Amino acid sequence: MNEWASDIYFMQCAILEAKKAAQIGEVPIGAVVVHNGKIIGRGYNRRETTQRASMHAEMLAIDEACRAIGSWRLEETTLYVTLEPCMMCSGAIMQSRIPRVVYAAPDAKGGTVRSLYQLLEDERLNHTATIETGLFAERCGRLLSDFFRELRRKKKAKKRETLE
Repeated sequence: MNEWASDIYFMQCAILEAKKAAQIGEVPIGAVVVHNGKIIGRGYNRRETTQRASMHAEMLAIDEACRAIGSWRLEETTLYVTLEPCMMCSGAIMQSRIPRVVYAAPDAKGGTVRSLYQLLEDERLNHTATIETGLFAERCGRLLSDFFRELRRKKKAKKRETLE
């Protein structure tokens, strides 16, 4: 399988993780870490269900990948994620030495890979990564906007119920 076909396949796997998050009422963001053509870490957002700030999809996938290979260094891996990583997740990517990140949708309010900052490509830092972006961006963006639209609809309905 060539790199483009692999990217498509593994991003689709990350999208499946994002859908798991949506099914439990979490913001639909999913991530997978791949090593030698095999998924070694999976994650989807669980901040609301656990009430823990660090339970982002990327953090969970990185943690599982480290356990899978028995090292904090993920030097020969690729991280696929449905939304541009935030500052915390970009820090974890740098600390775990992930050399390649593929993300779908940009995050204008919290993205630190290209949108607000370019942390993963900053040569002043001890680690940089190759970045690929845009694969399934519209689809992943729609997952997020549909999720938040439904959340707002439910809030309005609940508010109307309490007023009646």
